[in-house]
Amino acid sequence: MKTALIQIHSVPGAVRENVKKGMRMLEEAAEKGADLAVFPELWTCGYYLETEGFQAAVRENEWILKEFCGFARKTQTVLILPLPQEKEKKLYIGLYVIEKDGTIIKEYQKSFLWGREQAYFSPGKREYEPIETSAGRLGVLICYDIEFPELCRILALKGAEIVFVPSVWSIPAFHRWQIQLPARALDNTVFVAGINNVKEGACGHSKVVSPSGEVIAEASEEKEEILFCEIETEQIKKVRETIPYLKEYDMQLAPKICGRV
Repeated sequence: MKTALIQIHSVPGAVRENVKKGMRMLEEAAEKGADLAVFPELWTCGYYLETEGFQAAVRENEWILKEFCGFARKTQTVLILPLPQEKEKKLYIGLYVIEKDGTIIKEYQKSFLWGREQAYFSPGKREYEPIETSAGRLGVLICYDIEFPELCRILALKGAEIVFVPSVWSIPAFHRWQIQLPARALDNTVFVAGINNVKEGACGHSKVVSPSGEVIAEASEEKEEILFCEIETEQIKKVRETIPYLKEYDMQLAPKICGRV
């Protein structure tokens, strides 16, 4: 599977401009053969807004979803599309998974909120289920979620092959970005892909990490770019033959949310 991680500069509040630029990058990714493309957290509106700004961004979702579902169908590309969401008068940091036929097959809302997010958003349900797609069995988490090891472990125990992590990860926390993504990949012998913004305080360095914890593709710190990576899920079986963490894992230790204990 050829993945495209779209590392972009999200201008605060400039939804239509951000989407226009994002679509150009997505078109390039599809032209170069991407089977799956993913954007960063809150990429349509930017991170540093007040409540009214996030609500204004939510009001743009209908046409954005229509546009991207149409694109997925036209190009036969699976999309992971983060968007702010509003449900029952509560704001969420969310995403949609769009199958290559243009169907929305999964919604997810960020379940752990970092710092200032708690003043504007509600946490999503702490439910972590892999998604069966034409591009593979995927897991999705958003930014701060990845810093709680149990979440990725739950997804791995349930069969996820690749965990995608759209983010707005800050420059002061860069060292954690460098640690957490490889740690989650190695701990669970799965692929992990972190997709970050640039500028506006974000540290860039979108990356794909192999099941052995090796960074196999990485973007720059400040440049808008499409990070391409060929992911061969067959590697998971080979890695697990030499690093048998999950085989030798004591399921009595598994988080109860897994439904395995």
